[in-house]
Amino acid sequence: MKLPLIWLHDYCRPDVSASELASRLALTGTEVDRILHHGVSEADCFIVGRVLSAERHPDADRLSVCIVATGEGDTAQIVCGAPNVAAGQTVAVAQPGAVMPDGTKLGKAKLRGVESSGMILAEDELAIGSDHAGIMILDEDLVPGTPLAEVLPISTDVLELEITPNRPDCLSVYGVAREVHAATDAPLTAPPWQEDSGSAGRVPGFDARVEAGDLCPRFTLRLFEDVKIGPSPPWLKARLSAAGQRPISNVVDITNYVMLLTGQPMHAFDADTVAGGILTVRRAREGETLTTLDGVQRPLDPDVCLIEDAAGPTSIAGVMGGARSEVSESTTRVLMEAATWNGPNIQRTSTRLGLRTEASGRFEKQLSPEAAMEAQAIATKLMVELCGARVVEGTIDVLEPVGSAPFDEIELADRTVERILGVAIPREECAAILTRLGFETRDAGEGLNVRVPHWRRDDVAREADLVEEVARIWGLDRLPVTLPSRRDAVGRLDVAQQLRRRAEDVLTGCGLSEAIGWSFAAPSFPQRLGLADSDPRSRFVTLANPMSEDQSVLRTTLLVSLLDNVRTNRARGNHDVKLFECGTVYVRREATDAAAHSGPGASERDAAVAPSAQRDAVLPVESTHVAALLTGSLRPVSWREPQPPQADYFAVKGVLAALLDALRVPWEVQAASEPFLHPGRSARILIGGLDAGWLGELHPTIVGGWDIASAAGFELDWATVAQAAVHVPHYRDVTSFPAVRQDLAVVVSDDVTAEEVLDQLRSAGGKLLRKAEVFDVYRGEQVGEGRASLAIRLEFGADDRTLTDEEVGVRRAKIVSTLAERLGGELRG
Repeated sequence: MKLPLIWLHDYCRPDVSASELASRLALTGTEVDRILHHGVSEADCFIVGRVLSAERHPDADRLSVCIVATGEGDTAQIVCGAPNVAAGQTVAVAQPGAVMPDGTKLGKAKLRGVESSGMILAEDELAIGSDHAGIMILDEDLVPGTPLAEVLPISTDVLELEITPNRPDCLSVYGVAREVHAATDAPLTAPPWQEDSGSAGRVPGFDARVEAGDLCPRFTLRLFEDVKIGPSPPWLKARLSAAGQRPISNVVDITNYVMLLTGQPMHAFDADTVAGGILTVRRAREGETLTTLDGVQRPLDPDVCLIEDAAGPTSIAGVMGGARSEVSESTTRVLMEAATWNGPNIQRTSTRLGLRTEASGRFEKQLSPEAAMEAQAIATKLMVELCGARVVEGTIDVLEPVGSAPFDEIELADRTVERILGVAIPREECAAILTRLGFETRDAGEGLNVRVPHWRRDDVAREADLVEEVARIWGLDRLPVTLPSRRDAVGRLDVAQQLRRRAEDVLTGCGLSEAIGWSFAAPSFPQRLGLADSDPRSRFVTLANPMSEDQSVLRTTLLVSLLDNVRTNRARGNHDVKLFECGTVYVRREATDAAAHSGPGASERDAAVAPSAQRDAVLPVESTHVAALLTGSLRPVSWREPQPPQADYFAVKGVLAALLDALRVPWEVQAASEPFLHPGRSARILIGGLDAGWLGELHPTIVGGWDIASAAGFELDWATVAQAAVHVPHYRDVTSFPAVRQDLAVVVSDDVTAEEVLDQLRSAGGKLLRKAEVFDVYRGEQVGEGRASLAIRLEFGADDRTLTDEEVGVRRAKIVSTLAERLGGELRG
């Protein structure tokens, strides 16, 4: 939501800058995404002027040369292209040095040989409207030279707010003003709906019926006659424009203005097009269609709530009106509707139709029925003032019986505040905070009795909610650091958390950056990774209410989110990317597992999955994985290394080794294939003989789908790693008896892997062989075609003595003979 500060200041004006206000709101739970500026800069260069004369330009039929009074005794010559400019008009003038909303800085200029010192302005040139047909004509009583900012809202900062779903009251200017009042203690004006010039009772010639009371708790209508359709005044256009709304006409602008001010959307019907004079709220019938205001014919189903008259459907309730009943230039009677709709139903309708509007975005968060009449009160006042309308006596108000709040009053005990927050906040201060937020409080001996206002009824229902309200306004940053108030309470990481932190530290030390990816993915990801239908990673869970098609299923592998993150980085010019992620993956259980895996607590964690899965109470298998993905150069380009090595199998294997060795996990790799890995450059990771994950370079056709040239990575099942990790290292003497180190070069056939050589070597070396690793590979004429020479470093040692040459020689001879017998290996001379 965009909040123009010039509009906020109509109701609450804190004595702080825009950035300070944004910080204060963020600390109280209202996140400010960014601060924008709307309108002009250098406002001092914009003034009121009066056209003294307007003569045709000597060399241009469509231009006028105007002499404009700009102050006491001061005039300026301005060349103007507007067709409606005339002598005697009071106009808005931009002087040289003014900065326009698009960033253009004005200076003196010559137009067709005639000097022009400034500009006479149209609405769109001040960003207070979209009209460019002619210049703005101001009130003739204004004095030339008056700063334009004193007359029109031509410049304001705008806070772009991220409102959480539980706070629909903050999707309104007055709702945020209430929050600012609570956070800063700046005065708050009375609600703008406090006075209502309308009246109760029947409306002559019109009526309403609600047949779907579960979808429409309240439906209200007021009738206005003698309506004059026209443009809105500049102050209204300016506020709508700054809030991101396009001004259209006075009646439509009033509905948008009321929605932004109160949070309650409204809809204006042309009363003369309401067939039969009766509006009915009902569920749609199968096969029905409706052409909405955007000109699209939309198919409806019985889950959609609509409004109809005697001629058929006129609006999709809570989402968008229909074209047949919209207000037009010929409208003289307006039926103004303000209603309350069932939030989940509006969300489903909006998603199914692919039609999100400012109205549906508010209704789906469940507005209170009381808000409807608050909106009617403001709309009535504006319709009379801006449209010259006459409000017809009576208000149609169909109010369905709804359940009351969970508690009429909630008790807030002093001891509860101190127990939860760890600090005692005086009762008087708690009462003052809650009162500023709109709650009613009264002293109750051991604490407060608190009545919740209607706009927080669905959000505040228990004592802990009141404690949260007090804490966020009092200052979460002021709360002391305390341990839980229970016996033997200690603050420490458990073994699993310590191991995970150690893993994150190792990967960060290897130069990787941690990525936090979405758990959501597109349903096409198994095909993009080349996974077969029988692969468990193809059994994803489908979300019941996805944010978009591209985020409609739960991921079964971290590779998907890492590839997405690498693509995002590369698209922004970062081509050398090294990322890791530790996160959860989800695999759908087979239907036959339903009975075995449903159980207590399933409903609490099943909210995200599709309804069919909920009915069967089958929860997915949730596993924590650790994965890394490298692409591009391993090191920056330098004068010593103009072409650094690229990320490949061996580079990512080194990262894997650093990780598992730091956790003291016994591991090995075996050649294996994966659909998304490069043949011959892929392996399975084995920990204690168990399959723990994959390692390798990604297949070019796979990474090409993410616009990546090449990449290498691995993915591990964290449970397998953590189970094999040594959390507490044991002491081992490494200095009393020195080791004996020898090198060995053995020639084997090319089809013998290095891992096979090392396995045989370790078997023959016995307990005295502590370490064996390949440090060089040679192929060439000296060893013959189809053969390779492996240079292996051996380390022998014993815990109780220094080994003699004879003991080492026996082991070495055993190694050589074993390699020869089992692998055909020969010592290289």
